Amino acid sequence: MNVNVNKQRIALFFIFVGIFAATYQIGSMTTVNEEEARIFMEEFEELVVDIDGFGIFTHNTSIALPMFIPGFGIAWGLFSAWSTGFAFAAIVTTAPILGEVPPLAILFLSPFGLMELTAYALGISRSFILIRAVSKKISLIPFIKPTAIEVGIVVGLLLAGGYLEFYMIEMAQEEGLEFPGF
Repeated sequence: MNVNVNKQRIALFFIFVGIFAATYQIGSMTTVNEEEARIFMEEFEELVVDIDGFGIFTHNTSIALPMFIPGFGIAWGLFSAWSTGFAFAAIVTTAPILGEVPPLAILFLSPFGLMELTAYALGISRSFILIRAVSKKISLIPFIKPTAIEVGIVVGLLLAGGYLEFYMIEMAQEEGLEFPGF
């Protein structure tokens, strides 16, 4: 790859980091009434009842891999960002003390948040690159190797992030901190 392509790839990655974060922030600002929050928390608690690091990894991977689909991945990624922000808003409705935590702090200040954000931005930006190639009728063959490498990076990040997130949740619980749903 030439230097110009690398610079464009890096720029697209950071553009989609910003777009993902902004969409997540918008979702976190959604007003969630008590009934919606209760329903969400019941579903969330059912989802995480026996989850471990591998469960977190498989959940996040099932969200991340469709982000590589040309075009669709962008919409899927932004929907995932908004719905994750909405989930934060629902949790804050049921546990108002968490309202003191800025939503973006979870993304940018937690190690697993940064890992997930990086993984999702890689997938969404690759989706953009692929759909742009399709629209310009460029052969996708040259994109196979870099896409496969990025899928591997995403899987690695989410595997490490899933176990790290689980470990941090367990540590917090041992310290007596309670998190809704855990």
